[in-house]
Amino acid sequence: MTDHVEAVLAQWAAERPDLDVSPMAVLGRLSRTSRRVDAELAGTFAAHNLDAASFDVLATLRRAGSPFTLSPKDLAAQSMVTSAAVAQRLNRLEARGLVSRSRNNDDGRGTLVSLTAAGRKLIDGALPDHVATEHRLLEPLTAVERQTLAELLGKLGG
Repeated sequence: MTDHVEAVLAQWAAERPDLDVSPMAVLGRLSRTSRRVDAELAGTFAAHNLDAASFDVLATLRRAGSPFTLSPKDLAAQSMVTSAAVAQRLNRLEARGLVSRSRNNDDGRGTLVSLTAAGRKLIDGALPDHVATEHRLLEPLTAVERQTLAELLGKLGG
C-alpha cells in the first residue's frame, strides 16, 4: 500500500525525474506526523480546558521546581512559546487564576511569574493524560526505534 508521501514522490519522479525529491520523503512525513500529533495533543489539552501554549507555560513553571517561579524571559527561553506570545498567554492564565505575577525583588523593573495552587493542580492533572497520549502515539515504535528517532531528530535541531 502506498502512503500519501510515496504517491507524491512517484508523481514527481514521473514529472521531474531530473530532481532529487528524496527530502520530501522525510520532511513530508515529519509535517504530516506533526499535524497528527498536534491534533491528538489538542484533544488531550482540551479535555483539561487548556491549549498547547497554556499547557506549555504551566508545565514549564511546574518542572522548574519549587517555588514554581520564573521570569517571563526565562519562561520564554525554557518553553516552546515564543517570547511575543508569553505576555498574551500570561494575561489569560492570570485571569483564570492559574499563574500570578509579582515584582522581581532582584530587579525592580522585572516581574516574576508563579504557578498558583490552582495552576499546579491543573497541570498535575493534565500531565499524566498528556504523557499517556504521547505513549499511545509512539506505540508503533519499539523502544530502540524511539531512541533512534529521538537522536536523529536531535541532529536536525529538534
